Amino acid sequence: MVSIKNEEDIALLREGGKRLARILQELATLVRPGVTTQELEVAARKAIEKGGDTPSFLGYRPEGSRIPYPAALCTSINDEVVHGIPSGRVLTEGDIIGLDLGLIHKGVYLDSAITVPVGKVSKELRNLMSATQEALSAGVAAAFPGAHVGDIGAAVSLVAKKHHYKVIRELSGHGVGYAVHEDPEVPNYGRAGGGEELRPGIVIAIEPMLSLNDTNIKVAPDGFTFITSSGSVSSHAEHTVLITPSGNDILTLV
Repeated sequence: MVSIKNEEDIALLREGGKRLARILQELATLVRPGVTTQELEVAARKAIEKGGDTPSFLGYRPEGSRIPYPAALCTSINDEVVHGIPSGRVLTEGDIIGLDLGLIHKGVYLDSAITVPVGKVSKELRNLMSATQEALSAGVAAAFPGAHVGDIGAAVSLVAKKHHYKVIRELSGHGVGYAVHEDPEVPNYGRAGGGEELRPGIVIAIEPMLSLNDTNIKVAPDGFTFITSSGSVSSHAEHTVLITPSGNDILTLV
């Protein structure tokens, strides 16, 4: 069931979204060759706790999972699409890493993600990251009252097609605000005009996941990390977006 957020909760979501955006910016500055993903995890937890908030991913148990997620931050490198678990893995020159973070601010949930280059990366990967951001912007532009989630997916997939990249179709965006994941599902493909109608007060996480050349994914042995089946590099970007009476508001911006 799709929830409509009230004015009090929207005010809190605005506060929490700015906090989350600042933390992701801080984490991005720490990404460089030689840094471990566990160091990024420690920094994320400290930043969230410093603001008096709570990591929303830590201890979260997705449907079908045997164990709860063991970290606050998702660190997904190269062919890892999403949900990579921080560890002692060392970042190397030329990698790209997705940083996906959620927090709970005074009872409301925010979610956002960025993909960051590690040192100097190839033009091919810079273009992939740029196209993913473009797809996110297109998805957000398609989200307004009276539109449908299918309009978002159609906009995202159109950008991917324009740049000759592949959409990861098995993973999608989602509602957010009162829980880590809520209705509606927000796929990154679809038919314009299809799916749930967007109404003022709905809050969704729009999150394109694009791959260089593979639509297929599998779960790594850790039980959480989704990776492309062929080893194709992927990129991820995400914002929490409020549907307003006149359009939308990106909540996870500074």
